[in-house]
Amino acid sequence: MKLYYSPGACSLAPHIVLREAGLAFEPVLASTKTHQLADGTDYYAINPKGYVPLLELDDGQRLTEGPVIDQYLADLVPEKKLAPPAGTMARYRLQEWLNFITSEVHKAFGALFNPAMPEEGKAVFRQRLRGRYEWIDGQLAGKSYLLGEDFSVADAYLFTCTRWAPYSKVDTSGLANVAAFMERVAARPAVQDALRAEGLLKAA
Repeated sequence: MKLYYSPGACSLAPHIVLREAGLAFEPVLASTKTHQLADGTDYYAINPKGYVPLLELDDGQRLTEGPVIDQYLADLVPEKKLAPPAGTMARYRLQEWLNFITSEVHKAFGALFNPAMPEEGKAVFRQRLRGRYEWIDGQLAGKSYLLGEDFSVADAYLFTCTRWAPYSKVDTSGLANVAAFMERVAARPAVQDALRAEGLLKAA
């Protein structure tokens, strides 16, 4: 398998999942600025959407959209419990979280990364994100991870997006459960491996 990624982008989530799953893969750097690979290949020829992540399977099929890729990978290694079994209420809870993160967290951060967005607009999105994180903080009360005590693909996704908060001037101060969650996820060996591989964490 090949994972097309850009350092620190939302593709970090499936990168973490791949390492948590222990699956063999080839990381392929795809610049979100030039939309080219290291060898000059036009990334639009691989993914017409132009963004990461994209997972290329060994048979040549390609999957896009992070939450879908994450679930696909989790289902390859059910023993790792990265996603509850399909058809269970727990799986629908996972999908509930993935949908919330993609629509209410990820997309709001996207507005903050848009250079055409006026500062007044960014202030609205920052306030909205603060409210979302206050709700998330309450949901994490008494739990290690979003679904309970088992780390899931939703945790990889939330961790990835929340790493953008300091750079986007999104206030998460005083949210003790969110802070503890971020520390807990960051301490996982697979997460540290993914961060190092993307140049986001200095080698020990």
